[in-house]
Amino acid sequence: MRPWISDWRPDDPDFWQKHGRKVARRNLLFSIFAEHLGFTLWTVWSIVAVQLGSYDFSTDQLFWIVALPNLVGSALRIPYTFAPARFGGRNFTVVSALLLLVPAVLLAVAVGDPATPYWVFLLIAATAGLGGGNFASSMANITHFYPRDRQGAALGLNAAGGNIGVSSVQLLMPLVIGAFGLAAAGLFWIPFILAAAVGAYFFMDNLTSAKASPADQLKVVGRVQTWIMSVLYIGTFGSFIGYSTAFPLLIKSQFPEQASLVWLAFLGPLLGSLVRPAGGWLSDRLGGARVTFVNFAAMAGSAVLVWQGLSQRGFALFFCAYMLLVATTGIGNGSTYRMIPAIFRAKALAGVIPGTAAYDAAVAAGRRDASAAIGIISAIGAFGGFFINRGFGSSIAATGGAGAALASFACFYLVCAAITWACYLRAAGGAPSLAAARV
Repeated sequence: MRPWISDWRPDDPDFWQKHGRKVARRNLLFSIFAEHLGFTLWTVWSIVAVQLGSYDFSTDQLFWIVALPNLVGSALRIPYTFAPARFGGRNFTVVSALLLLVPAVLLAVAVGDPATPYWVFLLIAATAGLGGGNFASSMANITHFYPRDRQGAALGLNAAGGNIGVSSVQLLMPLVIGAFGLAAAGLFWIPFILAAAVGAYFFMDNLTSAKASPADQLKVVGRVQTWIMSVLYIGTFGSFIGYSTAFPLLIKSQFPEQASLVWLAFLGPLLGSLVRPAGGWLSDRLGGARVTFVNFAAMAGSAVLVWQGLSQRGFALFFCAYMLLVATTGIGNGSTYRMIPAIFRAKALAGVIPGTAAYDAAVAAGRRDASAAIGIISAIGAFGGFFINRGFGSSIAATGGAGAALASFACFYLVCAAITWACYLRAAGGAPSLAAARV
């Protein structure tokens, strides 16, 4: 078993160059692998639901199957946030990876019997939420490994590597199901899950400096910045996971004549995942709040374009606009995650004199607070994936189309843009210290 690392100073340039960078990269690599698999199992039902035609479920019922993993995964992100600080990042990565065996095996059980009732499908689909929790623990852990000026890019890469899991499952599973049957959608991932657990056990590390009690971490729940960023993250990551998992069913239900093109759905989450590091990179240079503000405006416009594509029955416009919409969620994911550590660092250092012992202690406290906040914010934000799927399902059931849902989403993004401006860009507003810190 690898020992805990007690001397960890990523913000010390000499330490980082000689020792820290190599260790951080190794942990990031295996964190990405495990998190990627978490996303594949979390979102596998987005493809499986499209293949359940023989069960005679309604479109709204299928959207419930796709939505439930989002709901459960969002809730699990709260305990998963605190687990790395309590048990060690390496240790919990091993455990969380092995837990993915549960949804993988149960999926095969559910589709293996043509008499499986709808309520059993709901329960088994809910276990896929175990994969959704992995994101919170992974991001909370990796935060500690990188210096402040590299956190945006590092967190962006870690998240993008996980987010691509949505694209992987939507690209590979139709091929795997076609070749080996529907049960293979779960069984296919078992050897990869075992490999991730073994890799984490032998090559990842636990940091003593990252240890904290749940009680200490929960203090961030009482801070207004945690809740403001949670709302913004509903708009970015919640939208990403919601739109990505809804895409296959939306194509099949709204453009049945194009059902053969459902396999193209993987391009949305792939694009959204690949541009996420760009959101972090831009934010490292321009400030996360600026990028987030402009991006929310772009998201609102993209949602309106998707609405137009649906109302005009134009598949090409719908598809291209949807791709743009998912891409903007990826940019927003990177920019909002860059804001979180900057916000809590600025709050921790307010009024503290640089170069003193108190300053060093404040930096460490700010990093711990940011780690806890990242998990809580990711948990609340992920509920957006549930709301988007249910929004589409309810809109289609009530009106026959998704226009009402998209109009609501566009309005919400404009509200998020206003919040970003008021809280983080308006220097004369309620948080001038945060605006000055280029959050």
